[in-house]
Amino acid sequence: MSTVLETEEHQALRAAVAALGKRFGRAYATELFRNGEHPRELWEEAGKLGYLGVNLPEEYGGGGGGMAELSIVLEELGAAGSPLLMMVVSPAICGTVIARFGTEEQKQAWLPGLSDGSLTMSFGITEPDAGSNSHRITTTARRDGGDWILNGRKVFISGVDSSDATLIVGRTEDARTGSLKPCLFIVPRDTPGFSRTQIDMELQAAEKQFELVLDDVRLPAGALVGEEADTGLLQLFAGLNPERIMGAAFSIGMGRYALEQAVEYAKTRTVWKGAPIGAHQAIAHPLAQAHIELELSRLMMQKAARLYDAGDDIGAGEAANMAKYAAAEACVRAVDQAVHTLGGNGLTREYGLASLITAARVSRIAPVSREMILNYVSHQTLGLPKSY
Repeated sequence: MSTVLETEEHQALRAAVAALGKRFGRAYATELFRNGEHPRELWEEAGKLGYLGVNLPEEYGGGGGGMAELSIVLEELGAAGSPLLMMVVSPAICGTVIARFGTEEQKQAWLPGLSDGSLTMSFGITEPDAGSNSHRITTTARRDGGDWILNGRKVFISGVDSSDATLIVGRTEDARTGSLKPCLFIVPRDTPGFSRTQIDMELQAAEKQFELVLDDVRLPAGALVGEEADTGLLQLFAGLNPERIMGAAFSIGMGRYALEQAVEYAKTRTVWKGAPIGAHQAIAHPLAQAHIELELSRLMMQKAARLYDAGDDIGAGEAANMAKYAAAEACVRAVDQAVHTLGGNGLTREYGLASLITAARVSRIAPVSREMILNYVSHQTLGLPKSY
């Protein structure tokens, strides 16, 4: 894929991460899926090389970059067939929120570990009765002396079993207005009252999905990210924009991997009159279209990353949503066309494409559905009346 718009440093980072990804490859990832294991070796190696924390502040062990750099890392690992889903959550969402809004104690406690991969953090926002509507979150936090007491439920939370803590989105009562306002709490994995149940998913992935229950979970005052007077909604969306940018990177990497397998197959597979099937427009044109769509979605992802890194949260919000939408659509079409190009071989374990069919569909649903993005663009960008 073209890197003409990237700096020399970005191109060097891309090449280095691609080399790391190829050392592990798709076979490594699929073997982990079958065994229900986590990609610890790849995670630890990426952390050791400084890739996991490339977006976090240098004074806390990070690379001092931003979402532009972190999205390159995830995209290239995905293009090699070994994406790390927890990069979307741990350094991108949780690391960003703590770096921007956390207390000095929280930064010292978490950012060095998130940077080198020795610590991992999950993100708990979705609830059974709230779905994509963050304004309906019912997980609440109340004061009890100097502590906080949390109660609520979360669902479809990734990687809780391998995370040291979960950044939980709840609501506290505003003393001035009496209304509930968003807040974020760091909840260590083994905190009493904090329980998890694995959700039985058809999706093959190393990172499992969990339902969480917070039953009178007692936390010290220092578990609240930032100060109680801070604007919790700003903190929340400061993490959601990186989530969408990284979701786009995840989809683009997956689409690139699928497309590469299809192109190589089309170059060598011969059926009619001695010419490879890639010589026929019925095969070549859809693959070319898939490449174009992936390139276009990558451009929007790069725009979103640059806006976010420049501190333009409003502009980044629009671009990040558009990037996530475009990348998911491009990924679904690339995977579908890749499987179709290989025919029966596209469903074999040898080529590693069949498992991407479900994974590509997930990219349309999570971390935010395509319909909610269309709602956002129609309302926020086009100024049309709100439909919900």
